[in-house]
Amino acid sequence: MPKFWEKEEILQHGVSTCGGCGMELVGRTILKVVGRKAIIVIPPGCAALLVGYDLGTGLKIPGFQCNLEATAAYLSGIRAGLNAQGKKDVHLIGFAGDGATVDIGLQALSGAAERGEKIIYICYDNEAYMNTGIQGSGSTPTGAWTTTTPGGNKGKVKDMPRILEAHGIPYIATASAGYIPDLVKKVETAMTIDGTCFIHVHAPCNAGWGFKTKDLINISRLAVETGLWSLFEIKDGQKKITRSIKERKPVTEYLKRQKRFARLTDKEIAAIQEKVDKQFETA
Repeated sequence: MPKFWEKEEILQHGVSTCGGCGMELVGRTILKVVGRKAIIVIPPGCAALLVGYDLGTGLKIPGFQCNLEATAAYLSGIRAGLNAQGKKDVHLIGFAGDGATVDIGLQALSGAAERGEKIIYICYDNEAYMNTGIQGSGSTPTGAWTTTTPGGNKGKVKDMPRILEAHGIPYIATASAGYIPDLVKKVETAMTIDGTCFIHVHAPCNAGWGFKTKDLINISRLAVETGLWSLFEIKDGQKKITRSIKERKPVTEYLKRQKRFARLTDKEIAAIQEKVDKQFETA
């Protein structure tokens, strides 16, 4: 197998995503890993730009834009069609945002996981409905500003890896736009597995979060270094931390660099720090 950097680019350059887009970096990486023998399904959202419209596309593989709620259902139908043709060696990739995964598409994803469909479902998590105006989702962090949580999100965040773990699927992983080699390894692992795979990728959005374009990688890594995003994989029920943080940085180093957290009080920041500390104590 050729090294990652030697592989063909499947996503053309010049697609119309925002400058410094975490989703594009993640999508470009995933497509380069899976190569030509793949079909990708993308619901409406930021990543729909990768599929394109009318006669134009940025992809070198078949790409389909499905209904917002139905990514996993479409993947299941395509898999059934390929099976009927005896084509077992085509990788089916779902590439959906947090809104289309943790909220609107959760039912279809749960059904596919229950059936054990051979798909690789990847959620690029930018923690809000960015494509339609930065509305809060089930993945929006506590205290974060969105247009529907102007005083800071007061709700809880859905733990998608644990939800999928409860389905008993063979492979679950988290990843980050700030740690591309880790993401590459996890996609390569998912390609070897006969069953439903779920990879949850932290994909910062400078436009919705309020940080400078050049800071994408720094923000991504700070999420991991502060303990607000953990990198791990669960293979056949066995959990493995793929990047250990020996000395965590204070959460303020992450929160203070984003305008969406500007309204947080010192008391609220202390509560977030306390929650992270407790999670690491019980991990």
